Amino acid sequence: MSYPETRLRRFRRTPTLRRMVRETRLAAEDLVLPLFVCPGSGVENPVASMPGVAQQSVDKLVETAKATFDEGIPAVILFGLPETKDAVGASSWAEDGIVQRALEALAREVPDLVRIVDVCFCEYTDHGHCGVLTEERKGTVDNDATVENLARQAVSLARAGADIVAPSDMMDGRVAVIREALDDADLGEVAILSYAAKFASAYYGPFRDAADSTPAFGDRRSYQMDPANGREAIREVELDVEEGADALMVKPALPYLDILSEIRQLFDHPLAAYHVSGEYAMLHAAAQRGWIDYDRVLLETLTSIRRAGADMILTYGARDAARLLDSHNKVV
Repeated sequence: MSYPETRLRRFRRTPTLRRMVRETRLAAEDLVLPLFVCPGSGVENPVASMPGVAQQSVDKLVETAKATFDEGIPAVILFGLPETKDAVGASSWAEDGIVQRALEALAREVPDLVRIVDVCFCEYTDHGHCGVLTEERKGTVDNDATVENLARQAVSLARAGADIVAPSDMMDGRVAVIREALDDADLGEVAILSYAAKFASAYYGPFRDAADSTPAFGDRRSYQMDPANGREAIREVELDVEEGADALMVKPALPYLDILSEIRQLFDHPLAAYHVSGEYAMLHAAAQRGWIDYDRVLLETLTSIRRAGADMILTYGARDAARLLDSHNKVV
């Protein structure tokens, strides 16, 4: 009987052999945990569509952040649920805003944790859109007026203790304006992680439950990207790089691994991918029905995102993954 000279199975025989030749490594330090901060004290409101995720008051959020950092996860990204909303989202740049208070508490209680903040308005506006609406065209977001307010929000959050501001609005030109505003405010050390390729995805539904940010009318397809467009995503990234983005992000992750991979090949900037709420919720829904093994599929999913080129993965499953990685000597 004839056998092939090259036998790829020789290094697949045992877990140790497989680890020795593993091409893609996943570790807790690659992960970022999204957190939702709300008013009050001692508040922890579970999000029904996202098992394991809750809206938390500042004190509870700090407890979660401490545990997260102790588990080897280096960063969190914050989303705020304000006490009041208005047409422009002014509470997002208030000195005593909900995210500002959370940043100050985190800087004090968990100083080595990297504090990333989402910069947008969908959680803060009474209409649920990501910016200022025009008077002339009802329901249309005014790009330039929104960009001015994004800069105000970014400076306020940076002053409160953000290490990284992450504009997710998809307005044209916002990275350059935010960079200039931060520099003018003597906050030049604060980095910009741009949601450079954010698609108008149907995977965001559970997030809108968590952030109370469902649009009151219409949708966001006039400013977020068409899911069919790949070349346009590269143009978006090129513009953000030219404007001064320090790091780039693709959102969602799994349906856009091709985009993620191409960006990795073309740009040397740190690259993040957001494993979004719908992707996370689907894993839990299938696991609850006994259709998949949640632990194995979560790690396989996150590993695929790393393999496609992400340096950082934002995921609601960060703590689950860190636990699993720790049980496998921190690398699987």
